[in-house]
Amino acid sequence: MAKIITFGEIMLRLSPAGNDRFVQSDCFRIIPGGGEANVAVSLANYGHEAYFVTKLPKHEIGQIAVNGLRRYGVQTDYIARGGERIGLYYAETGAAMRPGKVIYDRAHAAIAEAEANDFDFDKIMEGAQWFHWSGITPAISDKAAHLTQLACEAAKRHGVMVSVDLNFRKKLWTSEKAISVMRPLMKYVDVCIGNEEDAQLCLGFKPEADIEGGQTDALGYHHIFEQMANEFDFKYVVSTLRESYSASHNGWKALIYNRQEFYESKRYELNPIIDRVGGGDSFSGGLIHGLLTKPTQGEALEFAVAASALKHTINGDFNLVSKEEVESLAKGNTSGRVQR
Repeated sequence: MAKIITFGEIMLRLSPAGNDRFVQSDCFRIIPGGGEANVAVSLANYGHEAYFVTKLPKHEIGQIAVNGLRRYGVQTDYIARGGERIGLYYAETGAAMRPGKVIYDRAHAAIAEAEANDFDFDKIMEGAQWFHWSGITPAISDKAAHLTQLACEAAKRHGVMVSVDLNFRKKLWTSEKAISVMRPLMKYVDVCIGNEEDAQLCLGFKPEADIEGGQTDALGYHHIFEQMANEFDFKYVVSTLRESYSASHNGWKALIYNRQEFYESKRYELNPIIDRVGGGDSFSGGLIHGLLTKPTQGEALEFAVAASALKHTINGDFNLVSKEEVESLAKGNTSGRVQR
């Protein structure tokens, strides 16, 4: 299997039990998670040599995150240790018409203040087949944005495929700042992943589709995908298409374009959703595995969509499924019957 590098921030998520609200909770569950770390866990579960790169404090609270990654087979050799704190975020799970809610407490985290000499990106990228990052990482701080560029440059020097999940976060930066930072980084990217909102807010592109009205007709994306591929020379442009009927009921499918043809996946009815945090990351992890191992982009996309559909049934940020479980769902086994 492939050596795959992901780079970003891992945080500790503090969540009430079940569907409890923050204000009624007297204890929170600690769950490690973060965009690129979630992708690394997926890829480790699929049998790849997955490395997550970040900086974490040396103390025991930082070690919780390291142990959380190691528990699921992620390689932590390139994690720098130091700094004052690990970022936290509080996540309240929504239900029916009540949306989920996230509150960040991540300012001055170790990765936000990391320096170039904390990482030897040439050593990290040596022998790797794939490098994945998300738009969350350069949004953390100007230093993190610089590190993202250094990582991308090293990946290109070593002939590594680079994917990005655009992942716009309005609580971290403005669209204007995102566009100014993200567009120059696109020259390093081979595979661009992002929904319609991400493409607009990070890159300035807008699809011809009524997203708020739940109209996720893939045809509305064809023109924008072609524009994005032509402007940035992407090998693949990919988007998930989420129909949000309520916090616990979504439609879910995806679209991929390889500069020659479009492929639209089958659609899944996600009802009830147990936990949607990490849904997009599980899609990215499935897509990377699919593009590395499947003969066609269509099969790669079907694996990714099935993987992310399963993630919506699992508590926590990590998608704790095997490739066999994903393959079974992708082949149409949706009954949920007990496996004996």
